[in-house]
Amino acid sequence: MRRGRRRRWQVAEISLQAQPVLRSLYRLQWEEAQQAWVLLYPEGMVRLNGPAAEILRRCNGTTRFSALVEDLERAFSAPGLRDDVSDFLTEATNRGWIEFTE
Repeated sequence: MRRGRRRRWQVAEISLQAQPVLRSLYRLQWEEAQQAWVLLYPEGMVRLNGPAAEILRRCNGTTRFSALVEDLERAFSAPGLRDDVSDFLTEATNRGWIEFTE
């Protein structure tokens, strides 16, 4: 295995019953100085854009993927967000931010 290469996970289809949750090394919080949500971890932090923060705020380990998508579609009056949310959660999984329970 080469050094410096990250393993990329492919989440082909997120189960509607899957429950995304932040991994234990990460903490989501509002950063007043930056006027933005950030994802904190031991080596630093990631400043999140609005949609990313809204998705991660709902990743509590008890909310199912289907309910998370429905809640976002209601909150933003934007039907058809399933693929976008799935793409983001796949990327968050690849970065090691979240995991899924079922």
